[in-house]
Amino acid sequence: MFGIGNTGSKYANTRHNVGFAVADQCLGRCEDVRRNTTESAAIATGRFAGHNVAFVKPITFVNRCGTALKASFEELGVPLGSCLVIVDDYNLPLGTLRFRKEGSDGGHNGLKSIINAVGREFPRLRVGIGPLSKDMSPVDFVLGAFTREEGEILSPTIDKAVEGIAVFLNDGIDKAMSAFNGPRKEQRV
Repeated sequence: MFGIGNTGSKYANTRHNVGFAVADQCLGRCEDVRRNTTESAAIATGRFAGHNVAFVKPITFVNRCGTALKASFEELGVPLGSCLVIVDDYNLPLGTLRFRKEGSDGGHNGLKSIINAVGREFPRLRVGIGPLSKDMSPVDFVLGAFTREEGEILSPTIDKAVEGIAVFLNDGIDKAMSAFNGPRKEQRV
């Protein structure tokens, strides 16, 4: 699992760090956790949903995370197709999850960096943080903190994302897409 986000306390609770939040929540449910830091990423391995899983968080900024993903998965000896990239998406309403087998960057600089480094054929989980505020630039929006009201929606969304990742690991991307894609109120296991 590769969570996209910016490193540092300044960015800890920003919309752009939803990928880190989901990875951290999964990691909190792992057994036998071991941690390692490389030149480009913090890597934690453990047992999650009955599988040996590596959770990777780049220590680069979002717009340069592709090199961290490539280096980490080469070091781990993991095929790219088994990687799930977890990313924020302001084009999706807050609380929406969207699993995809592959695709474009959708305007997200982290996905753009990954696609430039390894190509576009990797599964991803987009976590809705939108809509983009009309009076704010995209950069200011994604680097902004969640409001208290947004946090009340975000918390159960992260839990649903963790459930979806377990389905992805146990049953594959098609099952995860079928069970979790769609508006928050319609998500089901």
